[in-house]
Amino acid sequence: MRKLASIILFLVIASSSFGQSKNSPLQISHLTGDFYVYRTFSDYKGAKISANAMYLVTEKGVVLFDAPWDATQFQPLLDSIKTKHHKEVIMLFATHSHDDRAGGLDFYRKKGIKTYTIKLTDDILKKENKPRAEFIIPNDKTFTVGQYTFEVYYPGKGHASDNIIAWFDKEKVLYGGCFIKSADAKDLGYLADSDVKEWKKSIGRVKAKFKNPIYIISGHEDWTNTESLNHTLELVNAYLAQKSSGKK
Repeated sequence: MRKLASIILFLVIASSSFGQSKNSPLQISHLTGDFYVYRTFSDYKGAKISANAMYLVTEKGVVLFDAPWDATQFQPLLDSIKTKHHKEVIMLFATHSHDDRAGGLDFYRKKGIKTYTIKLTDDILKKENKPRAEFIIPNDKTFTVGQYTFEVYYPGKGHASDNIIAWFDKEKVLYGGCFIKSADAKDLGYLADSDVKEWKKSIGRVKAKFKNPIYIISGHEDWTNTESLNHTLELVNAYLAQKSSGKK
């Protein structure tokens, strides 16, 4: 049943992606209601990899969840949102310190957009002498913007020591960023800042706290399959099993 739901979701998204080509550096797809997923791209180990992020259109303005990975798309994203929705971006939440999430903090802050991270992320950015957000938020905080309410939550270490997620309870949208791997992922990917043992515990907290998501947005590659969180747990378990057997 879930596979059927994922196929239907993919077909709906494919038919509503604003007519963009597969080669567009910025690809925006309608998710549900006022939710949109956008993709940008960068080279990683010689391959072109997509990064998924999200924005929400509210009565007060548009809320971004993560900045484009491709810095050349910082302004085009604002322009596209303005053209499509006739609204300004008013807030940006960066879900951890890596460039594919927080790389646009300085650009958007200078545009007058309110930028947010948790203190763990701010500490990392400060240590690395990188641009920081204007506002530091608690690890677990609920926001109401216009007609929408959502929770920004730190589940614990995982892909990064500071990774947070966003949950929209009414709409059952779980935005995972890089904390959640694509259902197509063959491994856990970049692990330099990861804590895989804690990742397993953190996934357990997310599954216990946020029940029955209808939409789950992973950080990279295909994001239309709602088995992505379960798949991430499977990858984590496989990695830990291999490590304990001495294969890693």
